[in-house]
Amino acid sequence: MSTFAIIVSLILLILLAYRGLTVLLLAPLMAALAVILSGDAAYLLPIYTNTFMGALGNFTIQFFPLFFLGALFGQLMSDSGAAQTIANAIVNKLGTQHVVLTVVMACAILTYGGVSLFVVAFAIYPISRELFYRTDIPKRLIPGTIALGSFTFTMTALPGTPAIQNAIPIPYYETNSFAAPGLGIIAGLIMLGLGMLYLLLQVKRAAANAEGYGQHKEQETVDLDTSSPTPDMPLILAIAPLCMVIGLNALFTYFIFPSLDLSFISDEFEGVTPSRQTGLWAVLIALLSASTWLVISRWRDWTDLKSTVNKGCFDSLSPIFNTASVVGYGAVIAGLSGFTAIRDAVLNAFPGNPLISEAMAMSVLSGLTGSSSGGLSIALETLGSEYLAMALEAGIDPELMHRVATLAAGGMDTLPHSGAVITLLTICGLTHRQSYGHVAMVTIVLPVAALISVIALGTLFGSF
Repeated sequence: MSTFAIIVSLILLILLAYRGLTVLLLAPLMAALAVILSGDAAYLLPIYTNTFMGALGNFTIQFFPLFFLGALFGQLMSDSGAAQTIANAIVNKLGTQHVVLTVVMACAILTYGGVSLFVVAFAIYPISRELFYRTDIPKRLIPGTIALGSFTFTMTALPGTPAIQNAIPIPYYETNSFAAPGLGIIAGLIMLGLGMLYLLLQVKRAAANAEGYGQHKEQETVDLDTSSPTPDMPLILAIAPLCMVIGLNALFTYFIFPSLDLSFISDEFEGVTPSRQTGLWAVLIALLSASTWLVISRWRDWTDLKSTVNKGCFDSLSPIFNTASVVGYGAVIAGLSGFTAIRDAVLNAFPGNPLISEAMAMSVLSGLTGSSSGGLSIALETLGSEYLAMALEAGIDPELMHRVATLAAGGMDTLPHSGAVITLLTICGLTHRQSYGHVAMVTIVLPVAALISVIALGTLFGSF
């Protein structure tokens, strides 16, 4: 009965989230439903106040600074004109002959530099719309093009990416954001290469059928030189903060923190192990430094810095609490007797290969929650220590476990009920029927192919 309760609550969570209800409400309600159907109604209130809110609070304490600084940095990049400058530079360099590549690379550079994928979608859509309209490429391909550059290889594969998905495994596996860099690059190339091939084939097919841009409510053409809130920004200044995010992250991860004796921290703060935190600290320092650079370097050009800072800070609240609520839901589910059967089934599916077992768990939970960060957090919160023990016993490098976890979480997280998918389609003014198939191909099918390749290479050659 408990297993049945979990399945029912998960299905309702997906269906109601697909209809637009916020997980801030759905997560505690569906957790309560699972508890009641499991026959544990007498413990409902303590489960909510202790288990649900405890897990929500722990996740918020650990990752709020990353969400906070990430959202602030993204808003500063957008309002300073840096994001627009970089996008326009790519357009001017590649021209309209390579429209799909232009949009993909613009999104990739911005997201790899730490700009929120939501900010990127809003910033790049007007440019992509104009490019697709000018070259008579179907508008229905825009969401898939933006998704390839924003939701895939820069989020889960490329080493050093400041994406939250790449940071969540750090404290569980005692790794850093550059875990298994060689395998990450290979996975990224698979996603980018096959994704570009798929999209270009769709463009060619549409041209052969004389489909064109299509008839849409808005047939506007957008000036590619869309003015930013601030004066034009030199390209070198626009790129500098992105280089700082990647460079400082690597500097602190590989050189500064390893050279320091941080044992005094454990003496002063009980329960804090520096080796499990330095990877996260490096990302925070990089984002804070880059944000400070943006403010200072554009000091005389800001039209309303206060509004930019406030908006960036407030924009971090919804993502962190949405994700934390899903983590709280997962903690409640993990405490039910039915979860033990589900967990054992996942763990025992491939007992000889923790990589495959881990990939299945991350994929299933990310798919069910419609969130890569939410699914990743649930899986590692409940199974992280077991996976680490299994990996060490099997002689598998924790860095390989880290990379497989992030890749798996980013494969099934964009099912139709995904918030990121719904937001992207809304920005583009398109429906699931018009564009979701292309989004699914580049964000589910191809990332799963990359995941399988990494597992195979990691099994044969280890982590590199």
